[in-house]
Amino acid sequence: MAHPHDSLVQAAADGDAQAQNTLFEQHLPGLLAYVRIRAGPRLRELDSSLDLVQSACREVLQALGRNPVRDEVGFRQWLYTAAERKILDRAKPHRRLRRDAARSVPLADPISTAEAACLSRAYESIYTPSHQAMLHEEMSALEAALEELPEDSREVIVLAYLVGLPHAEIALKLDRSEGAVRVLLHRALARLSHAMGAR
Repeated sequence: MAHPHDSLVQAAADGDAQAQNTLFEQHLPGLLAYVRIRAGPRLRELDSSLDLVQSACREVLQALGRNPVRDEVGFRQWLYTAAERKILDRAKPHRRLRRDAARSVPLADPISTAEAACLSRAYESIYTPSHQAMLHEEMSALEAALEELPEDSREVIVLAYLVGLPHAEIALKLDRSEGAVRVLLHRALARLSHAMGAR
């Protein structure tokens, strides 16, 4: 029996617009949070995170019929890899512009109402101060606290909670044992909780 997500991916690959929209809606919260964290505050000031997400989704959906990926984990990895490429592509010109700050015009980086609804669902999987939707200030504080974490701590949280990879997959990506990943994730969450408490 096919997994519901796998059937959805197959329908989307066959050109079903409703299935494509449903896939996009299912993955939007985690993908938006992933892009905001990966992009960092500087790129978020210069580019819209939502634009990056939509561009990555459009690219994946257009190539879906030509790609053999049909299971949920494979689809998610493909989607997040496309988002990572978009971030790297957008960061290149901004690195050049940094040398000439007068040519770069920063955007404000407030979290829009539409983004807030998505981010609330994604970030609550990492840190839930209450059962209510997270406030804009809490989301900004969480992003800032994640920025302060060591890179491996931030990476393991992102892979586990936003990308949704199992420990075995994270272990392969980080070149560690599953046990080491569990320890790293436990410590990373403790650090994040301490950083959030300090705020």
